[in-house]
Amino acid sequence: MAALIYRPEYAGYDFGPEHPFTPARLAMLLDLIHTLGHATSPIAAPPATREEILTIHDEAYVAMVEALDHGGSRPEAEQFGLGTPDNPIFPGMDLAARWLVGGTLHGARLLMEGAETRVLQLGGGLHHAQKNRAAGFCMYNDLAVAIRAMVRHGWRVAYLDIDLHHGDGVQSLFYDSDQVLTISLHETGHYLYPGTGHIQELGAGTARGLSVNIPLEPFTESESYLEAFDAVVPRALEWFSPHVLVVQAGADAHFADPLGDLALTTQAFQALYGRILDLAADHTQGRALFTLGGGYEAQVVARVWTILYLTLMDLPIPERLPDAWLDRWRDLLGPEVGRTLHDPVPAYPELPGREERNRRNGDVVARLVDSLFRYWM
Repeated sequence: MAALIYRPEYAGYDFGPEHPFTPARLAMLLDLIHTLGHATSPIAAPPATREEILTIHDEAYVAMVEALDHGGSRPEAEQFGLGTPDNPIFPGMDLAARWLVGGTLHGARLLMEGAETRVLQLGGGLHHAQKNRAAGFCMYNDLAVAIRAMVRHGWRVAYLDIDLHHGDGVQSLFYDSDQVLTISLHETGHYLYPGTGHIQELGAGTARGLSVNIPLEPFTESESYLEAFDAVVPRALEWFSPHVLVVQAGADAHFADPLGDLALTTQAFQALYGRILDLAADHTQGRALFTLGGGYEAQVVARVWTILYLTLMDLPIPERLPDAWLDRWRDLLGPEVGRTLHDPVPAYPELPGREERNRRNGDVVARLVDSLFRYWM
């Protein structure tokens, strides 16, 4: 069983009706969980304080977010990544972001205090935010604030990012920390935002070998993805011996997501969650903190994150989606949505070039492991 963290205030992190990072994703998710008959009883965590935000972000950047909080504009805002199409300015954005940071930070505290072993934060995962700027829909880096707190607690932290996009913000913030291992599986940055996450990015100084990137070819399917995961992640965790696992569980690696080109199925996500929990049991005494993240196809994120919730809660995975839920969200789901929680088998027509993609992914993994071997000895 996992402790669940959520507040209605998370809906305030809203860039507007045309923006893909919509709070409707969480509303759909919670409604699906409840319609399946599960009472969530989430913990209502407090927002992060300004001082807690400043453990990661520069004073000048935080001051700019605060200055823009009432919906104004300043010519220098874009220097901080604010007022852009990815990160529009909206009223109340400072507090909205601090609610999300506070939830993830509270999850870390529950683990540090020994009150919980497994925590799911139904929000957050803002992995692109940098020390001094917003990026990629992410204003404050909740993951980094929580990781910083756990490092100060004396823990070695393993961060695992399964979002479609490279976890560049978390990596850069801990690139020279020998107390944090960052692992990111993502579509290669040769074609996709943020353009980073190459295998040569290995960390700096005493942290060399602690930044682990597994960039995968566009249209990588479930089997190849899981093979890459199995070839690298268990070995990295065994070598690093962390106290806790922090997971950014973006759902946008699914084949139907509109913002990228990986091709995972819901079945692959369930298998991935099981592997992660097994690794936590093997290496961190079960301690794991999960957040959400990217995911931009309505019917996908609701199903994938419901599978995450059910897996973490040790609940059975039902076959069908409730008719009442489908009817309530019909306008957002669209006419083509299926009636099952899992994807059909097969989920899509065979993709051409599979053998060559798999070969390239295998070559990337082999070169990465070879590069890391000298540090892991």
